[in-house]
Amino acid sequence: MSRDGAKPFLEMKNIHKSFGKIVAVDGVNITACYGEVVGLIGDNGAGKSTLIKILAGIEKADKGEIYLAGKKVKIHSPRHAQMLGIETLFQDQALVNCMDVARNVFMGREPTGLLRFLKLKEMKEESAVILKSMGLSIGSVDMDVGLLSGGERQGVAIARALHFQASLLTMDEPTIALSVAGVQRVVEYVKELRGRGITVIFVTHNLYHVFPVADKFIIMKRGRVVREIKKEDVSLDQLADLIVSG
Repeated sequence: MSRDGAKPFLEMKNIHKSFGKIVAVDGVNITACYGEVVGLIGDNGAGKSTLIKILAGIEKADKGEIYLAGKKVKIHSPRHAQMLGIETLFQDQALVNCMDVARNVFMGREPTGLLRFLKLKEMKEESAVILKSMGLSIGSVDMDVGLLSGGERQGVAIARALHFQASLLTMDEPTIALSVAGVQRVVEYVKELRGRGITVIFVTHNLYHVFPVADKFIIMKRGRVVREIKKEDVSLDQLADLIVSG
């Protein structure tokens, strides 16, 4: 069971991952409840990104178990992770600048009709609906993603996760290189995800960005979890001290 006796949606148990002689993840255990925002924090090299790459199906754990909604799963590939309801937003957002917003929302999972022609009208209409539901005002879903601001680009990537009904969204440094307004927009998106019951793992080393929205924090150092703490039990300054002290 997780905090306050709530049943966890995600459980990662005794996860290990090495690259040659380098131990990236060393016996990590984490849980996340339904609709919970978990701040996964620590300095560069702590093992945070490797851990979510395992969830995303990009890397395979050398050892350990993963459970979703109480069911043990083995994640074979990124596509398999998506089929399990896991979407991952990496730093580069996996968006194509020269493609329009609608194509980016559906990228790799475009609906097709007879003769495999894309259902472009359907893609545009559904993209517009999900963006509106997020409060994201973009001039047109025909606009190339490369013309959007950083915060708007993050919104498109998150819209993709919402449209395909993700149960778990992991976000790797989602606010990096964003303006103040862009960071605030991402924070609002995360609140929207929580309101929809989607579990979020917010991976970052920037405490100022994750603190306003996280429900709990998991601190990693040298591939291990060194502390798990509820937000109500820690201040921002105390959290910074914990990262330094380990």
